[in-house]
Amino acid sequence: MNTEHLVTMANQIGDFFQSYPDQELAKKEIVTHLKRFWASSMREQLMEHVKQQGAGLHPIVRDAITQHQASLL
Repeated sequence: MNTEHLVTMANQIGDFFQSYPDQELAKKEIVTHLKRFWASSMREQLMEHVKQQGAGLHPIVRDAITQHQASLL
């Protein structure tokens, strides 16, 4: 899948959870959503993108993936 499309979709998820008052919980929920609804190949591609600076990703999404990477495997 196109990385730019994955970034767009991940940012939409981040936009939803960004409104949580507890930002750590928001990050966990982002990762939970990715794990529950995204194919492993999509998650792996997004994690690789984050390793390469994660251009275009909202900070909360990039942080969620970085902090909870083991949960996405």
